[in-house]
Amino acid sequence: MKPFVKGDLDGFFALGLDSLVNLLLMTGFCLGLLGFSPELYFGRILPASAVGLVFGNLMYARQALRLAAREGRDDVCALPYGFNLVTVIIYSLLVMYPAQQMALAQGLPKPKADEIAWLAGIAACVGSGLIEFAGSFFLHHLRRVTPLAALLAALAGIGVFFIAMDFLFRAWVYPLIGMGTLAIALVVYYGGYRFKGGIPGGLVIVSLGTLGAWGLNWAGLPSPAPAYPLNLSHLGLHLPVPALKALRDSLPYLLPFFSIILPMGVVNVVGSMQVLGSAEAAGDRYETRPSLIINGVGTLLSAVFGSPYPTTLYIGHPGWKAIGSRAGYSTLNAIFVTLVCLTGSLSLLAWSIPVEAGMAILIWIGISMGTQAMDAIPRRHIPAVIVGLFPAIAGYCALVAKNVMAGVGVGTVANPFRQELLDSILKARNFHAEGMFALEQGYFLSCLILSAATVCIIDQKFRQAAVWFAAGALLAAIGFIHSFGFITADIVGVLKPGWKWVIGYLAMSGVMLAVPVFMEKSSHEAV
Repeated sequence: MKPFVKGDLDGFFALGLDSLVNLLLMTGFCLGLLGFSPELYFGRILPASAVGLVFGNLMYARQALRLAAREGRDDVCALPYGFNLVTVIIYSLLVMYPAQQMALAQGLPKPKADEIAWLAGIAACVGSGLIEFAGSFFLHHLRRVTPLAALLAALAGIGVFFIAMDFLFRAWVYPLIGMGTLAIALVVYYGGYRFKGGIPGGLVIVSLGTLGAWGLNWAGLPSPAPAYPLNLSHLGLHLPVPALKALRDSLPYLLPFFSIILPMGVVNVVGSMQVLGSAEAAGDRYETRPSLIINGVGTLLSAVFGSPYPTTLYIGHPGWKAIGSRAGYSTLNAIFVTLVCLTGSLSLLAWSIPVEAGMAILIWIGISMGTQAMDAIPRRHIPAVIVGLFPAIAGYCALVAKNVMAGVGVGTVANPFRQELLDSILKARNFHAEGMFALEQGYFLSCLILSAATVCIIDQKFRQAAVWFAAGALLAAIGFIHSFGFITADIVGVLKPGWKWVIGYLAMSGVMLAVPVFMEKSSHEAV
């Protein structure tokens, strides 16, 4: 297989745009919410983040080329890899921001509070990397006994709701850009047509989206193009430097934020396993342990150089493979991230290319993830995928609900998130928000458990289904799923036993064990 093919350019526009979205979020959190100095962000955090991402991209490209050579194929697609969107959000809001605010409350000056926030983020990144690395030595056993439908269900939920639906909302806010480029994406990726001259569809989408955004801006109409002037003061060479002292000083912050780091690390490992299952369903079977080791080492390298943000395998491998991406798109992304993070040019890119310009590509990736979950499994297992979608849907609904509540002033010291809000929602609208927020916590794991147990039920393997439900009881007892608590600005998962959900899962397990004793096969086929 060649190191670069034409489809790699299309794949790069999708993966590079995903990387850019994460970089934009990191910029907003670090320079906006946390108020870090440009020296800390552009000089330390961005270069450090590039180290782990470049390492992983190049290693996964090499892995794809080796798999292609070993199997004599030319259609192997490298595992997509980049910044971890979920941990960018969680570690910014639930690790660095609280650490900074506690330092300020103690009377420390802002620069010192910023340093403490940075150290807490590095500790979280180290914890994630260690969990990901350790997971590589035992998770392949879980993969062998986990039904494919269970691996794909959570990915489908994230793709359809957290990616496709979120950007679909944006598309209808800016219909000329969003709806127009979505039509092009549907024709290119599903209609079987391509542009004359071999021009990549992704390039056309991003270019037209950018031109449309600036055209609307020039005409004085609502546009996603920025209204502020371009700032070039951050341009310059920023080489990564090992942050060994910061790494040492960050270790005391592992324990205070362990309740956040541990479940996030486990979710990342399970998510990586699901990505490998998705890749296998698309025809590319990668060995579990080496793939997870690369992921863990990439995150640890980022932390060693001073990044608070882990890296991860991306969902959507079938989408990248479907447009002809092979190994080269991963290498191109490594080059792109190197240039952006080490030169300070992110500010220029963020100003000139609004993320909405390429949202049609992300919508398509989300659709592909949902479609692949249905196509890659036996037809009888489709209900298991649907069941597995429920926790992901709850997670997205919880995100929408919290955004709406924040928009009306909830999440401040004067009006914090609290149990009374959920009670008032139930009383006023008869909407059980508590169940929604319970399903939101650890929804990746909940998707896996519910879908796997449903597959076992469909296949009439009731003892195995009982084991899966018992695993749910164990996770609920630890607090990895369903348990939540209130902080001023959010509703978050907490590591404490959720006994009522433990009892619920044990009841489900008991039902499975009772089936052979109290029930018999019906005369009609299951539907």
